[in-house]
Amino acid sequence: MPDEQRYIVKLSCPDRTGIVAAVSSFFAEHGGWIIEADHHADPVTQKSFIRQEVLANSLPFGVDELRERFAAVAQAFDMEWTIHDTAVKRRVAILVSKQDHCLNDLLYRWRSREMDFDLVGVISNHDDCRSFVAWHDVPYHHVPIDKNNKDAGFQQVDGLIESLQADTIVLARYMQIMPSWICAKYPGRIINIHHSFLPSFVGARPYHQAHARGVKFVGATCHYVTEDLDEGPIIEQDAIRTNHAHGVEAITRVGKDVEKAVLARGLRYHLDDRVILNGKKTVVFG
Repeated sequence: MPDEQRYIVKLSCPDRTGIVAAVSSFFAEHGGWIIEADHHADPVTQKSFIRQEVLANSLPFGVDELRERFAAVAQAFDMEWTIHDTAVKRRVAILVSKQDHCLNDLLYRWRSREMDFDLVGVISNHDDCRSFVAWHDVPYHHVPIDKNNKDAGFQQVDGLIESLQADTIVLARYMQIMPSWICAKYPGRIINIHHSFLPSFVGARPYHQAHARGVKFVGATCHYVTEDLDEGPIIEQDAIRTNHAHGVEAITRVGKDVEKAVLARGLRYHLDDRVILNGKKTVVFG
C-alpha cells in the first residue's frame, strides 16, 4: 500500500463543528478509502488543520475532477486547501555554498531513493561542489554573488529556479541572505537549515556564539525562509549534548551531524505534505 498512488488533502480553516465530518463524508460518498487522517484544532488561533490521504484508485475520478468537486466543501468552510497527487514528484532545487555536508546527505538520500523527488539542479555561489554533483549526473549552476551588486546574482538565481520549474527550494548551507523579493515570491517553498536551535544564536557564526555562552546543547533548525532573517516558521529541530571541553571545532563537528538529520526530516515532512502554516508557526503531522 505505501507505493500506491494517493491523493493528499491538506487544509486549514476557521474552527467550527462538522469540518472533519464534512471532509470524511465527502470521500465516503464517492467510495474514497482514507488510509491516513490527522486533525488539529488550535485554541489560540481558533483554526482547524486537517490532512488526509486517500487511495487514488478508490475514487471514480481523477485528481482534476476531485479538486473541482472538493471546491464546494472548501467554500462552505472557508478553507485554504491543496490536493497533491503522489504520482507527481516534487521538483527540488538545492542551493549550497562551500560546506557540502547537507548537500552530500541529500544527494545520497535522493540517489538511494530514500527520498523520492525530482532533483532538478544544484545552484551555488561557488564552484567547489561541481565535480561531486556532476558525479550524480545532476545539473550544476555556478552563480557568483557579487557583494557590490548582489541583486544581479539573485536575479540569475531566480531565473534558474523558474527555468528548472522548481516547486521546492532547499538552502543546504547556502551562506547568502535571500533578498526580500525572492522570499515574498516563494512563500512556504524555500526551506533553510540554520545551524543553531532558533531563536537562539541567529545570524552568522552561531557555533562561535554558542561556544562563547558555554551551552550544554547545540542544535539545528529547519524552517521556511521569510523576509525576517532566521525567523521563518519552524518545521523541525533537534539538539545534541556538548560540554565545557568542546571547542568551536568540536561543536561544529557534532553540530553538522544534527544539521543533516534535521534538514532531511524537515524536507521529508514538506515533500509529504505534512506541514501546514499557522501564522508564524507550523502544524506538522508526523
